[in-house]
Amino acid sequence: QVQLVESGGGLVQAGGSLTLSCAASGRIFSINTMGWYRQAPGKQRELVASITNGGSTNYADSAKGRFTISRDNSKNTVYLQMNSLKPEDTAVYYCNADIRTRSVYVYVNRDVWGQGTQVTVSS
Repeated sequence: QVQLVESGGGLVQAGGSLTLSCAASGRIFSINTMGWYRQAPGKQRELVASITNGGSTNYADSAKGRFTISRDNSKNTVYLQMNSLKPEDTAVYYCNADIRTRSVYVYVNRDVWGQGTQVTVSS
């Protein structure tokens, strides 16, 4: 059993900043890519940013220059620093991770999602 627990969402004024955190726990053998997605009301879930275990990053065009994704492999935690927030950034933000678990000699890759954290940016 593995899980992702997010924190750091909230209400902020336009132009402000927030930092989201997501910690993985459970029977983790290794974690490959970790990422942040978001879903606004009436819209599909979309990728915001992702980072591999080697530190390679990928950003949505809407996040480039404003958001920074990072991770602490020793803590199995990924962060999303969001600056210059806009009202259109309002959404539920979800953490996602590609986690390999091990039970005795059995390895299983799992695509795990967090429960989501609300980010609201007021104009």
